[in-house]
Amino acid sequence: MTRQCKGFTPLESPLKMDGKHNQKRRERRALLFLTGFTPSEIKRRRRLTVARGNLSLTGFTLIELMLVVVIIGVLASMVMPKLVGKSEQAKKSVAQADIEASISSALELYEIDNGKFPESLSVLVGKYLKKDPKDPWSNSYNYKSPGDHNQDSYDLYSKGRDGMEGTEDDITNWK
Repeated sequence: MTRQCKGFTPLESPLKMDGKHNQKRRERRALLFLTGFTPSEIKRRRRLTVARGNLSLTGFTLIELMLVVVIIGVLASMVMPKLVGKSEQAKKSVAQADIEASISSALELYEIDNGKFPESLSVLVGKYLKKDPKDPWSNSYNYKSPGDHNQDSYDLYSKGRDGMEGTEDDITNWK
């Protein structure tokens, strides 16, 4: 035996529901089924609406907007100090990776093929490197073979951010 609540019939009711009254009941039940709210609850939850002709306007108050701006400002002030020095560190890491991996690999492949290291990095362009290598500060890498620090191979370095040789921001293949 199935129990049913008095005055409620399921959406797929086998009962014949004609007329305006039953049409409204079907609409209310469908609205409740789709949204989970009764029509009176939906009306209570709506924002204050100002009707002008066919156009209805809704919006946020000035205090709500100001509160959002303040929250975004606080979040930005917490995140920005952590990101400030990261771009320079990333550029140093890219230069170090170029020196230790890609350019060094190309130089060693050239040395295997020709029995000696090249006189300049431009010799590597085409067969060993796609283009003339530049450091993250758009300067050419400095190359010397045989090197002053690595006498049996080569010296490869970037002058760093300041573009001056011999300063503490230089990135080299020697330690």
